[in-house]
Amino acid sequence: MAEIGIRTRMLVKDIMTSPVITIDEDALVNEAAQIMDKNKVGCIIVASKKGKPLGIITERDLVTRVLAKNAKPSKLAVKEIMTSPLITVDPDENLSETARRMSHLGVRRLGVMYKGNLVGIISSKDILAITPELMEIIQEKARIEGGNAVEETPWHPPLAGYCDQCGQWIDDLQEIEGRFLCEDCRTELKTEY
Repeated sequence: MAEIGIRTRMLVKDIMTSPVITIDEDALVNEAAQIMDKNKVGCIIVASKKGKPLGIITERDLVTRVLAKNAKPSKLAVKEIMTSPLITVDPDENLSETARRMSHLGVRRLGVMYKGNLVGIISSKDILAITPELMEIIQEKARIEGGNAVEETPWHPPLAGYCDQCGQWIDDLQEIEGRFLCEDCRTELKTEY
């Protein structure tokens, strides 16, 4: 497919949301909630006076740091409840690597930074929204490269998880002698025999 000019990898910039909604670090929490409601978004980026991203406030932050503690949102500054620092990603990063990082870090949103500026935000919801199209692309690519064999053999997604030997997160584990191993560890195992 690469020969005919089709990019085979999806990048963060392909699905990120831009522009990003931000709020000043000294603004009040109730203002942040109102802006989130007005724009129908689940988070807002907290920025310094100079516009640099400092952190993020999510719906979960509002629940756990304000409502659950019975705090008054009209008396709290957003900088007091934000999650900081903002975890960021480059717009040219591979989408699968970004999804892995989000899973590993246990976060659902990443700021997208380009040359020191916040240019977008990507969420697990964005990635999930394009998954059906990605599945179709993968199946079509397999049909093109392998003829009609794909129609005859049901597709099974690769097994993802932590390698039992090296502990790395891998998207293509295979079971060898009752252990789930990555390609490198499988190769090492073969050379030992």
